Amino acid sequence: MSELSELALYPIIQAPMAGGASSPKLAAAVCEAGGLGFLAAGYKTPEAMYEEIKQVRSLTQQPFGMNLFMPQPRTSDRSAVEVYAEQLAGEAAWYETSLGDPDSGTDDAYEAKLSILVDNPVPVVSFTFGCPSSKALASLAKAGTLTVVTVTSVAEAQTAERAGAGAVCVQGIEAGGHQGTHRDDPRLDGAAVGLLALVPQVREAVEVPVIAAGGLMRGDQIASVLAIGADAAQLGTAFLVCPESGASALHKQAVTDPVFTHTEFTRAFSGRPARGLVNRFMREHGRYAPAAYPQVHHLTSPLRKAAAAAGDPQAMALWAGQGHRLARDLPAGQLVELLADELDAARNAMAAS
Repeated sequence: MSELSELALYPIIQAPMAGGASSPKLAAAVCEAGGLGFLAAGYKTPEAMYEEIKQVRSLTQQPFGMNLFMPQPRTSDRSAVEVYAEQLAGEAAWYETSLGDPDSGTDDAYEAKLSILVDNPVPVVSFTFGCPSSKALASLAKAGTLTVVTVTSVAEAQTAERAGAGAVCVQGIEAGGHQGTHRDDPRLDGAAVGLLALVPQVREAVEVPVIAAGGLMRGDQIASVLAIGADAAQLGTAFLVCPESGASALHKQAVTDPVFTHTEFTRAFSGRPARGLVNRFMREHGRYAPAAYPQVHHLTSPLRKAAAAAGDPQAMALWAGQGHRLARDLPAGQLVELLADELDAARNAMAAS
């Protein structure tokens, strides 16, 4: 099994972004430039996941990663989902579509995807929304795969280390998209910790490598998280606007559009806290959305697709981190090289001070 530091020339990781942004072209371009590119298996079939692996392998010989969503417990209140569906009926009529089936599945074909990755190993596999079993982590490690568990607290990091994870990805409150908490407890909404406070706490609590994620957009920010204990930095929103990204043109434009002034956490689109650009849908429905993931995700999926088809970003899930205004529309390879140059400059400045 490779060490984290051996996987890429630079300590720069392109975050896995489910929903299409993490395309094979993006992952390969990052890898070729000296970073670690990632694919995202979330919301894809096992067959589609495997096809993307083959595409990346045809584009680069460098190491890359795959991210899996952990199965979710059936703890949601079905009646709350039904009430939310009634509230969204007007949206469905406006966009001339129907609402999705909230019971489309809660496991994201986890076992089938895991089986493929054990039989056809990739260099890195990361997990979001929970910690895999020790058996699953050991089977991947035996196949030569470095395993990474996304964590949002010291306790989650310690759980991942005890289970046998090869590294942890520490996600701060600044991160775009879903918070990767292992247990979705609405009573803890707003209790997430910022990256600069969380990384040192996790670093002192575990011995495995630490990846820092959340709001990072520049090389000097990468230098800062490395200085406080991280072994590498993971960036998502920074790569979202790259031409190789599979995100929609509307999403890419919105990231730096002054119409969208800030980001917030919302359950409106998926039933789980996720950070995105504040738009009409979030403002009108966020306070009413139940804690029901992935039921709400399945429910709103046709709405989001219809809004995108209509060219209306006001009802799309515009996931973005707090640093979104710093996004640079550059080819992924150039962005990696620029980040590496900025990182070197920042390190030299620190050494000279």
